[in-house]
Amino acid sequence: MKKLLLATCLLFPVISFSQKSVPHAKIYDLLLGGYTGPNATKGITVYRFNAETGQATLLNQLDGVENPDFLAISNNHKFVYACNVDTKGGEGSVSAFKFDYLTGKLELINKQPGGGSNPVHIILDKGDKNVLVSFYSSGSLTVLPVNKDGSLGTVSQTLQYTGSGPHKNQKGPHVHASLFSADGSKLMVADLGTNKIDLYNYDAAKVQPLTPDNPAFKMTAPGDGPRHMEFSPDKKFLYVIQELSAFVRVYSYNDNKLAFVQTIAMMPDGYDKNGAADVHLTPDGNFLYASVRGNADKIVLYNVDKQSGKLTFVERYDVSKAPRGFTIDPTGSFLLSAGQDGNTINIFKIDKASGKLTLTDNKIDIPQITCLKWVAVK
Repeated sequence: MKKLLLATCLLFPVISFSQKSVPHAKIYDLLLGGYTGPNATKGITVYRFNAETGQATLLNQLDGVENPDFLAISNNHKFVYACNVDTKGGEGSVSAFKFDYLTGKLELINKQPGGGSNPVHIILDKGDKNVLVSFYSSGSLTVLPVNKDGSLGTVSQTLQYTGSGPHKNQKGPHVHASLFSADGSKLMVADLGTNKIDLYNYDAAKVQPLTPDNPAFKMTAPGDGPRHMEFSPDKKFLYVIQELSAFVRVYSYNDNKLAFVQTIAMMPDGYDKNGAADVHLTPDGNFLYASVRGNADKIVLYNVDKQSGKLTFVERYDVSKAPRGFTIDPTGSFLLSAGQDGNTINIFKIDKASGKLTLTDNKIDIPQITCLKWVAVK
């Protein structure tokens, strides 16, 4: 029986467990990445995680990787890709690594210029043919081909966005994330700066695989700032977190078309320092969680109506400061919230009947973590 491995952008040890003590435990690997520096992380770190006890232990660490603020894992789990931020404002880059899920060992293959500034998100297509990188500061998205040995080629396509929005943080385009449809033929791109979800056709056989769809975009509300997106497990609904308004917008997705369903607030009326960040659903699709930073530092829980896709607010939970990234383990048993500025990953137990969270005594003390990912282990 195949086991899943955990790949998440986070770092440094603090917990241990014994695999032998739980013979049939569900064990995963967790990859962590974030910002590097004297008081930050060292590079990319791999933990082993027990999904029955919620305990984690350091497995391996690759130092010297510059600001790997977001990671992507190849579908065969043999390679890891990281976007590297130049904190001085220069061009970002993209790194490729060999990955051994048994030992957690990472080995650099090559590194390429990314073609934009301040990369904040990276994904691969279904066939591991290309990586797609979102650049916040330059407001662009680039495509880099992946070679058979896992190495990266040079940029093959660049999409440069234009426009602005009414919010003070929307003076220009800010591409924040992209997401493929289930069959990989469509791509959605969240532009925080222009309040748009740009829509594309995707053909991996072409050197420049992206062409505008019809319609070419879907508008959100003025000042929303679309950031991260996730499909429901049945792929019928798309959930988009809005960084600047701290709302979650719900869309139905039928025949490759988005239709608006609902907008729901993350914070009470009057909350004006918004910084919504990440959004994830449980594997069964019953519950959605979203994180908000600003002066809130919360994980927000919603019930999901699977027929309509609509959300109902349940509770908010305090987490370590600046929860830019969080993840749910593949069994749906634990939620791990990374406090980028609190330097701690909180580990919550999920009640599978209600979705409610209970903070455990387990945690990972790691500075400046920004992304968390899961990877299947054979």
